[in-house]
Amino acid sequence: MAIQNAMQAGVAGLKTNSQAVGRISENIANSGTIGYKRSFTQMVTQVVGDSASVRGVDRSNIELAGAIIGTSSATDLAIDGDGFFVVMKDPESTDESNFLLTRAGSFEVDKDGYLVNSAGYYLAGYAYDDDGTVAGVDRNGFGSLEAVNTKTASLTAEASTESTIAGNLPSSLTGTGVAQDPFISSMTYYNALGAQEGLTFSWTPSDAVDNLWTMEVSGDDGTVYGTVDVTFADSGATAGAPLTYVGTPDAGLVAPAAFAVDADGNITLTIDNAAVPQTLDIALGAVGTYDGITQFDGDYEPQSITVDGTSTAALEKTEIDEQGNLVGVFENGNRLSLYQIPVATVDAPAGLEAETGNAYSLSLASGNAVMNVAGSGAGSIESGATEASNVDIAQEMTDLIQVQRAYSSNAKIISTSDEMLQEINNLKR
Repeated sequence: MAIQNAMQAGVAGLKTNSQAVGRISENIANSGTIGYKRSFTQMVTQVVGDSASVRGVDRSNIELAGAIIGTSSATDLAIDGDGFFVVMKDPESTDESNFLLTRAGSFEVDKDGYLVNSAGYYLAGYAYDDDGTVAGVDRNGFGSLEAVNTKTASLTAEASTESTIAGNLPSSLTGTGVAQDPFISSMTYYNALGAQEGLTFSWTPSDAVDNLWTMEVSGDDGTVYGTVDVTFADSGATAGAPLTYVGTPDAGLVAPAAFAVDADGNITLTIDNAAVPQTLDIALGAVGTYDGITQFDGDYEPQSITVDGTSTAALEKTEIDEQGNLVGVFENGNRLSLYQIPVATVDAPAGLEAETGNAYSLSLASGNAVMNVAGSGAGSIESGATEASNVDIAQEMTDLIQVQRAYSSNAKIISTSDEMLQEINNLKR
């Protein structure tokens, strides 16, 4: 009968509004939780025969971003835009069920070197190859990802192979008829074991010939490798640029040490410092160009010298850019890309299934995850920041008042229906 249907509808209303109060209380409790997404109960009509009641369906505002708040930790991360961080429950497992998505980016380095957020999940990323690239990874799944770990990052020794020298020599000092003191510059390079060794370059102007300089190359062990006579153009379109190079190995140089200079000012040194001698190329600047040594009137310009190679060094700190590249900064000042942190997107974020720790797992409703380079097809990554909860306390309190009134009204339906049934029963007396 209609009165009993009314009572059942009231009971359904009580149950649904109780469910709604539960979601509101969860939202209020997590209003300060990093990366938390507001949940709510949506009322849905339920029709059975000629009667209708209500049921509650839980939903979450997963796609609504919270405010980005700056922090003092470089490993705190926030996504500015769409997407999720990929995290792992177990840093060693590659099973698909081990991977979750989250916006909670409050990561810190644990005792084992992993980046772990406050929920205990491990940040996942793609490791850079030795050649500084991320290649051959499958971005349509989790299979190529691994837990980000900085503890094992170190910089191994790499022998120097190339160097450049640039600077200006004063033209007024050549052809004066008076001997001049040389200008001295030096360079430090790395051998195969990462130890530092040195070279000295002594530039002497010719007192007899205009625009001619002689550079002597010697090692810090006393070895004299040879000299280079550099003639500079004094007119025309390339005035001040090198015109010719002539190299001469030192007469006392003992093999396997060697010294050679080509026509474009590229010095090749063979340095006898190991069982296999080290080869070092030094570029002085091509003929007719201004990218190396020049000669113009004026003062001597301290030379700018670059050299590759590195010593062994421990990791000092890490930095993360907007594209998600985690770069290691080492004690010797060198920088090396270690990981690329992707930003995952799904077709329907609302279809993700909530997990403990502000994380989500894939479902049939959400679709598969795609691993994007941050800032390309997904949001960019901000280091030194976290995303706040998207809960609006004022909205929750307003909803709480509405739900409380709806609950009271449904309770009134039950009590009124009960009184009406009692009246029917009294007709029998």
